[in-house]
Amino acid sequence: MAKVAFLGLGVMGYPMAGHLAKAGHEVTVYNRSASKAEAWVAQHGGAHAATPAEAARGADFVMACVGNDDDLRAICLGDTGAFAGMAKGTTFVDHTTVSAKVTRELYAAAQDIGVSFVDAPVSGGQAGAENGQLVVMCGGDQAAYDKAEPVIDGYAKMCRRLGKSGAGQLTKMVNQICIAGLVQGLSEGLHFAEKAGLDGRAVVDVINGGAAGSWQMANRFETMLDDHFEHGFAVDWMRKDLGICLDTANETGASLPVTALVDQFYKEVQKMGGNRWDTSSLFKRLRKLDS
Repeated sequence: MAKVAFLGLGVMGYPMAGHLAKAGHEVTVYNRSASKAEAWVAQHGGAHAATPAEAARGADFVMACVGNDDDLRAICLGDTGAFAGMAKGTTFVDHTTVSAKVTRELYAAAQDIGVSFVDAPVSGGQAGAENGQLVVMCGGDQAAYDKAEPVIDGYAKMCRRLGKSGAGQLTKMVNQICIAGLVQGLSEGLHFAEKAGLDGRAVVDVINGGAAGSWQMANRFETMLDDHFEHGFAVDWMRKDLGICLDTANETGASLPVTALVDQFYKEVQKMGGNRWDTSSLFKRLRKLDS
């Protein structure tokens, strides 16, 4: 068992850190709002720290799951950042979805102080985090990944290294690009079924067993038809992720016309007040356009 610091106790980080404690690791947590860290300790044991540096001191691994590029820099760098508290030979594992640019920047900064850095964004949403069934896509040095994988396994159903630093984040971008198109396609299909006078539930019961079937269809069609959009990954976070995808596409020369269009559809959902609705709310946008 390892000494682990976990930084960031949001809807993903809170249960992920809990799985590490249940697995027997000695866990110290840090969260920007201390009350959540205190609540986590009351539920799971372990300890909480006032700064990332304090949480990282003495840890074998430091895991992070925060909001965006700036949040990640803030918990890593500076006098109170995690890097200031980490000893040589220890490993930082970042589960935040951020740009490959900041990942490579922090990888280099970690190398300068003798610390390993693994980018390890996750897919599976809040339910995946709570059930310990996340898919974790990693980038970084093979030796660092090999050390970190047994710890990550505490909340993963699949964990794989895809290449050098940044490869995990680039793979997560592929994931989000695919989800954007899938959810829009599902929304249009259900909308078409309604307009054609079909029973949407019956339609999905038939087509989900064929080539059109997907996780999104199986897990979201009923809530979409019932106009419930409080089931996971928020529109605000999806737009952040799609922005990263589109910026990276501009850098690499990739063409993402559907992703760019769906990003604008999510912008319309935000204007409807759906910032915290889940990503399946693209269907609600179509219903509103029809009203």
